[in-house]
Amino acid sequence: MPKSRCWLALSVIVLFTISYSQAQLDNSDKQLARDIFQQLIDINTTESVGSTTAAAQAMAKRLLDAGFPASDVVVLSPDQRHGNMVARYRGTGQQKPILMIGHLDVVEARRSDWTTDPFKFMEKDGYFYGRGTQDMKSDDAIWVADFIRLKREGYKPDRDLILALTADEEGGNHNGVDWLIKNHHDLINAEYVLNSDGGGVNTVNGKPLFVSMDGSEKLYGDYQLKTTNPGGHSSLPVPDNAIYHITDALARLQKYQFPFELNAVTHGYFERMSTIEHGQRAADMKAILNTPPDQAAIARLSQDQVFNATMRTTCVATRLEAGHANNALPQSATANVNCRILPGHSREQVREELVKILADPKVEVRYVANDGTVMDRAPEKLGYTPVKLRPDVMQPLEKVAGEMWPGAPVIPTMSTGASDGVYTNASGLTTFGISGIAIDMDDVRAHGKDERLGVQSYYNGVEFYYRFLKALTGGK
Repeated sequence: MPKSRCWLALSVIVLFTISYSQAQLDNSDKQLARDIFQQLIDINTTESVGSTTAAAQAMAKRLLDAGFPASDVVVLSPDQRHGNMVARYRGTGQQKPILMIGHLDVVEARRSDWTTDPFKFMEKDGYFYGRGTQDMKSDDAIWVADFIRLKREGYKPDRDLILALTADEEGGNHNGVDWLIKNHHDLINAEYVLNSDGGGVNTVNGKPLFVSMDGSEKLYGDYQLKTTNPGGHSSLPVPDNAIYHITDALARLQKYQFPFELNAVTHGYFERMSTIEHGQRAADMKAILNTPPDQAAIARLSQDQVFNATMRTTCVATRLEAGHANNALPQSATANVNCRILPGHSREQVREELVKILADPKVEVRYVANDGTVMDRAPEKLGYTPVKLRPDVMQPLEKVAGEMWPGAPVIPTMSTGASDGVYTNASGLTTFGISGIAIDMDDVRAHGKDERLGVQSYYNGVEFYYRFLKALTGGK
């Protein structure tokens, strides 16, 4: 995602060092989970040169070797490189299935930028290193390891469990979840969806503060800013320079803040957080819930990048291109602006707002679709509203979280990034962002250099979903 994990989201989670109910994996379970994780990291699944098909086939073989019938493990793909694996763990059929989704693709990484090989799994100083350790091959490996662990035990859930490991969440033209919904809906149809590309355990100074569950997320949107002119010889500079138009427009965007806005999930989030925070921050959280909200409190909370992104739509420049020669005036300049849009607003509304913010008729603002197509207008469809919380999901979550992280309440949150939940929710499959992975607040490296995940954090994540799936499915 663009996880978005791409996500600096409320679902960002932190490594905990306190005492709590430790993972109960035996040595064979730990080795299996580690081996699967390593195998996934070592397979390059970037859009440029990688293949999610290779990863999907590797995970399918793991499940087949563990005794899953071939009819229940399939690899499906629109082409050779963008494969998706769908596996079904058969239950008694007393309840409707649960679908679990996780993306196999990862963001690009240059070897020259890293101190380790991004596509070579490495364990060092209590961490696993490699592209995808945080976003989100750790969760993919957890799903597969737990499926095998439950199979070995002969566990019989009260419903089928469906696992879909998919392509192109981080970008590209072949999003696997969208493709499966449109082409193989019968394979993934379920009562609801668990998306481990969101949620988690939030700690402060090593102490668990709360366990987040993403009940909403922002809408992703890219916009192209472009200006052109005849150019000319660089010895004869003119004020009407394409680069200056773009950079001046971006400077206006940099200074702009979209309006403050809360929805049902974010209102509840700040309300709950105000009871576990302290001092000025707790007071500010209460003050922004007033009618009208306290503007000074909004300003103080906005200094925190996560709180700021929770309270408003955000747009930021991510790419800039201009010129054709060092000794010539540029004939064109373009920039990409990436926006994360609050639920209830459309991409077209934001495009129109960008036109007003940039305030330069010579700068065109156009929408960039997922496949790279640039359009004069953006989609009008509104970002989906927060999901309704289900007691049959929340109560088991609270039970397992209470066992593993005593005293840390479960709080519904809005992901400030974006994930494949946008496709499942849009298709009518209610989706909950839930994860047991922990990442230190000061060590968020998803999409960045030297991405890593704590070794114990990974094993605790394996144990969390093993317990949670059992709590959800009430089998034997």
